[in-house]
Amino acid sequence: MHETLTAPKAEPETRMAQVPAQLELSLQGALNLALDEILAEDPKALVLGEDVGTLGGVFRVTSGLAAKHGAERVFDTPLAESGILGMSIGLAMAGFHPIPEVQFDGFAYPAVNQIVCQLGRMNYRSRGTLPMPVTLRVPSFGGIRAPEHHGESLEALFAHVPGLKVVSPSDPQQGYSLLKAATRMPDPVIFMEPKSRYWQKGQVVLEGSGAAGTARGGAANDGGGSPSSSDLTGARIARAGRHLTLVAWGAMVARCLQVAELAAEDGIDVEVLDLRWLKPIDAEALATSVGKTRRAVVVHEAPRTSGLGGEVAQIITERCFATLKAPVERVTGFDVPYPSGDLEDEYIPNIDRILFGIQRVLEYKRG
Repeated sequence: MHETLTAPKAEPETRMAQVPAQLELSLQGALNLALDEILAEDPKALVLGEDVGTLGGVFRVTSGLAAKHGAERVFDTPLAESGILGMSIGLAMAGFHPIPEVQFDGFAYPAVNQIVCQLGRMNYRSRGTLPMPVTLRVPSFGGIRAPEHHGESLEALFAHVPGLKVVSPSDPQQGYSLLKAATRMPDPVIFMEPKSRYWQKGQVVLEGSGAAGTARGGAANDGGGSPSSSDLTGARIARAGRHLTLVAWGAMVARCLQVAELAAEDGIDVEVLDLRWLKPIDAEALATSVGKTRRAVVVHEAPRTSGLGGEVAQIITERCFATLKAPVERVTGFDVPYPSGDLEDEYIPNIDRILFGIQRVLEYKRG
């Protein structure tokens, strides 16, 4: 199945020459630039996976990296996800900093044993003597109308595994900054890239330009994604508001921003909180935002039952119970696999469904 995929028609944005402090890049281009810089800065960093070397990956995120950094540092593997993860774990034990790629989220299932029983537990099992500085890149979620196994939302599965960190960028700036932050951590990080956002462009402030932030705790109220005040280990406020908080991650952040603009036309001031880190969840940022707005709607693509939205809702309820004006609402995918083709548009939360969720919360009256 892997070889039959059609590569995107858009030309890859590979930025490997001297670059200015700020660029307009797609998410694909921002991730490519981040990987280029990581390989240049860290001699122990390695990139591996199916077609990441010669082809540059299905989505061209690794395009040009093998030619620049050498085939011994950016290399193709057999079509065996369990082998990719097993090799990465062994490399980490030998002192390297591997950055493996699984081509699509649905292809991660054959590697679950390695991810759960080895990657997540090795540091615990070894009493801290064998850290796992592995950043697993996973093109994730829906939005490309692909067949089965090419669209999944596995964040709840990964977040449930002790020892793993889970993060999902929402735009080019977050992709660039969060990938660099993830690869510097001593822990294994599942880096969930929203594949539907790969070709959406935005401004990216580069690290070392005087605007890049550091990894510290707390939410960043930057309103637009610039890392100048960003906390790369917490949530960020993508849009400030007063009446209600929309909580989202990945591709749903952009959709929630669209909804917020439409709601503003009716006088509803919506705050959008980009959760970014799905494990650990920034509970303080949730409490601060919802403590202000006193209403919350959580939006995600994954099925509703046992989805991560339930955990987010519980954190909000625990922290803000006394001040909430309504129960936390969830707008999610349905309890079915991602459908193929046009039906996917009905599965993924759309603008109307999110607006209806907002309406339910605003109109709630205690009995």
